[in-house]
Amino acid sequence: MNKFLGTGVALVTPFKTDKSIDFDALERIVNHVIDGGVEYLVVLGTTGESVVLTAEEKQQVITKITEVNNKRLPMVLGVGGNNTSDVVSLLKTTDLSDFDAVLSVSPYYNKPSQEGIYQHFKAVAQASPKPIILYNVPGRTASNMLPETIVRLANDFDNVIAVKEAAGDLVQAMKIIQDAPKDFLVISGDDMIALPMTLAGGAGVISVIGEGIPKQFSEMIRLGLKGNVKAAYNLHYKVADSIDYIFEEGNPVGIKAMFNNLNLCEPTVRLPLIEASESLQKKIDGFMKSL
Repeated sequence: MNKFLGTGVALVTPFKTDKSIDFDALERIVNHVIDGGVEYLVVLGTTGESVVLTAEEKQQVITKITEVNNKRLPMVLGVGGNNTSDVVSLLKTTDLSDFDAVLSVSPYYNKPSQEGIYQHFKAVAQASPKPIILYNVPGRTASNMLPETIVRLANDFDNVIAVKEAAGDLVQAMKIIQDAPKDFLVISGDDMIALPMTLAGGAGVISVIGEGIPKQFSEMIRLGLKGNVKAAYNLHYKVADSIDYIFEEGNPVGIKAMFNNLNLCEPTVRLPLIEASESLQKKIDGFMKSL
């Protein structure tokens, strides 16, 4: 699946100051990342604040991004949850014709066993008309999908093509790379270790910072995929501080502050998230000035 090699970006849902969706800003952001050279778009993930959007709003976001993208880049849709039957139902009823794959998060809050996680994704794999990218993010789900479970799913289901691995553990990522089928993609879900994971045999990143500074970050990953270590790390260290900044007060609080600096959208988020503090905005403004 070469279309998922490189940098995918987890798109935000921009809001106006009254908290309604800003579709003009969404158009600007989609064009910003495409013009910046990213390889694919991820729609309605965590960064898109999907958990605070209504079903109608989600469809409006999908429609707008699809229209603006106009088939220029492959697209991935976030379809996940902690109620397996609901996820299966969504996969059967959602129009996925414009999408190349589905990103599905490991069940959160319930804290299932590894066998429970396997059975959840077995049901998802059997229901999905599109390839599946597993999403392991223990910091949000309170459970870690172990390499053995990921590899088992990769071996058992042909449509389980990749994992977005966001445990922040390079050793765990390397174990998946070592043991998974050779065409299975291990995609970093952690911007700070995206480059070392890529150099270890990973397929790149699904990034947050990559939508703020798409040109620099996507070039860093392309250099990593080519094995150009020194040039890739030069870029990594140039942007590393910004990665810390954008996650300092939660995601997508920081990346929206960066978009505010770029005049692409307001820094507005929906509760329970709150807008970036003045001190964080100043840090991000300072970084952007130095870039």
